[in-house]
Amino acid sequence: MELSDKLELKFRLDINQKKALSRLGLFSVADLLFHFPVRYSDISIVVKIADLIPGATATVYGKISNLKIKKGFRSKIPMAKGEVEDLSGKIKIIWFNQAYLAKMLHNGENVKLTGKVTAGKHGIYLANPEFEKMNLLPIDSHNALFSSFGGGREGVGFSFPIYAETRGVTSKWFYHAIEKIFREKTLDRMTDYVPTDILKKYNLPTLKTALIWIHKPKSERDAQAARKRFAFEEVFCIQLERQHDKLEYRKNKSFQIISPKKEMSEFLKRFPFELTNAQKKSIGVILEDMRRSFPMSRLLEGDVGSGKTAVAATVAYAVVNQTKNIGNPPERMSSFIRAGLQVAYMAPTEILATQHFESFIEYFKPLPINIGLITGSGCRKFPSKLNPRGWTTISRAQLLKWVANGEIPILIGTHALIQKTVKFKNLALVVIDEQHRFGTGQRRKLVRKDNIAPHLLSMTATPIPRTLALTIYGDLDLSLLDEMPLGRKQIITEIITPNKREETYEKIREELKNGRQLYVICPRIFEPDPEKELALNVKSAVEEAKRLKKEVFSEYEIGVLHSKMSKEKKEKVMEEFTEGKINILCATSVVEVGVNIPNATIIIIEGAERFGLAQLHQLRGRVIRSSHQAYCYIFVTDKNRLSSAKPARQLADEATGGQRKTIARLKALKTAQNGFELAELDLSLRGAGELGGSKQWGITDLGMEAIKNIKMVEAARTEAVRLIQEDSELKKYLPLKQKVREKAGEFHFE
Repeated sequence: MELSDKLELKFRLDINQKKALSRLGLFSVADLLFHFPVRYSDISIVVKIADLIPGATATVYGKISNLKIKKGFRSKIPMAKGEVEDLSGKIKIIWFNQAYLAKMLHNGENVKLTGKVTAGKHGIYLANPEFEKMNLLPIDSHNALFSSFGGGREGVGFSFPIYAETRGVTSKWFYHAIEKIFREKTLDRMTDYVPTDILKKYNLPTLKTALIWIHKPKSERDAQAARKRFAFEEVFCIQLERQHDKLEYRKNKSFQIISPKKEMSEFLKRFPFELTNAQKKSIGVILEDMRRSFPMSRLLEGDVGSGKTAVAATVAYAVVNQTKNIGNPPERMSSFIRAGLQVAYMAPTEILATQHFESFIEYFKPLPINIGLITGSGCRKFPSKLNPRGWTTISRAQLLKWVANGEIPILIGTHALIQKTVKFKNLALVVIDEQHRFGTGQRRKLVRKDNIAPHLLSMTATPIPRTLALTIYGDLDLSLLDEMPLGRKQIITEIITPNKREETYEKIREELKNGRQLYVICPRIFEPDPEKELALNVKSAVEEAKRLKKEVFSEYEIGVLHSKMSKEKKEKVMEEFTEGKINILCATSVVEVGVNIPNATIIIIEGAERFGLAQLHQLRGRVIRSSHQAYCYIFVTDKNRLSSAKPARQLADEATGGQRKTIARLKALKTAQNGFELAELDLSLRGAGELGGSKQWGITDLGMEAIKNIKMVEAARTEAVRLIQEDSELKKYLPLKQKVREKAGEFHFE
């Protein structure tokens, strides 16, 4: 059996199994071999139901029965009830405020339950247990799935792998399929692509050993060693690709930008606020980067409202203000140092592009510098001949002509900037706002529009843990804006439980009376189908807008914004909200990155449990755009126990794993104000698979686990830099080069 063999040729697969494997992205023997267990279950640690003790958190295995939905006699809280039974006895199960679970489970199913054993009036029960459906119960230790682990003897501790399943293939099927591959001696014909010296240096197992240990570990230590090897490998391959890209980009020549201190100081006085030390430091570092003969590649990571646009405007001014008489630059660069240099500023949405265009006008007027805006909806130019302090609408053809001959030094736009029809005369700087929202290919098209590579400044307001930034942006130097502008008031964040909802609405009403505006963020666009959806209590933007208009804020105009709306409708809603015609905007997280509306100082986030900590912070950032006091109200349900007066630590201890993490996340959001701090906490609390990174960045859950380990990330980066410096094309490491190429197709920035 070879790694490249198709699964359908080596295994007897029915049509459902073929579809299931396709959904999981498994087509070849190699794909299957690298489909790792998501966890391991130690079936020697089985607590009998008869031995359960009130107050303890326990895990039991058994068959579920008597499932039903009820409401509390007094509280009227919907709940799912049932029973679970093993050979020793039976115990009741209650899921408070999670009635939908009664529809997810079925009587007669085998389950693994983990929860707190609670004493009630009618005996003990498991409260809000986490559950996992099981094909087999551990009591069936004679079964072939378990017998090969630990010799099949009862009472002996051993683990079995649990694989990610989908309808059509089970964890048991994966186990037997991997066993077949092992029997075929396929591993003996594999070449380890990670250099031997690196494996020895960091005490990592070989490829063959790691594959055996990860699928059939004899101990937890073996499984962890294998996962460590594959986690390191993934980060290492990403770093190799990034470091190679960085080296290749630096081989290009670029425009040397030398900025007179006096002129730069005069420009900084144009801002209606004092720059923070972090802004000044970042500007200085960027200007120093652009003095070099090779192109800059830098990421500016700033918290929401930290002033990235002001930094971008300053360095853009340095570029377009460049003159011929700047001293005595190296003779070989004399032809590149000249007036007429241009800046391209790309934003992820038309709304943001327009906002940046208007901000640049405020910063640059009345300087004799033309600024253009190009989007799918139309084009603008500043200044207008009729109004030197305003802009005018112009044709696309005219704007492109002026850009091509250098008459438009600064061009702001969206993806329209990377179209072939847009040609610059001397593109010297490219600024990309919200870096991760553009694909790698898009960025390459933009930065290679001229024969000389322009300087590249990427910016993001998305809080990214340092280890993740070092990995996915390994080809970029990093600058941080970790200070807020002077005079900016800290946002007041409150966690609101259902019994405080009406009181909170009255507080908001007072702010609305004072002319402020409100965002209401909901997890869904439309109401979920109770028969299909997991969460019956999840609010939708459309229905919540109707409810608020009818029951709460009937005297105010309420608008709706979500991703299913047409571009024209979204722009019209945002325009009306900006102008104050709409007082309350009910939206999905589409406003996570949105326009600057200083008058919108209040935000409600419904179903906060369904958002990541970093995303909650991003949403909260929508209302800290002015000197007015801002408020963020996090609306949660009772199931998170946040309505209790007990200390957070005690609540977390009493809750199950998922509840404990939710409590910690929401409490942290209330007390912390720094996005970077929250991003690190999000990574540690939510786990790799839940961070959003695995989907957003194209990194596997195992790779995201490595991101938690700063030493591993730094080691992978160090080794990648060393290899690329020694052998930039990896000619001495061909198996590794092939692996990097394969991985490169998986990593992305969408």
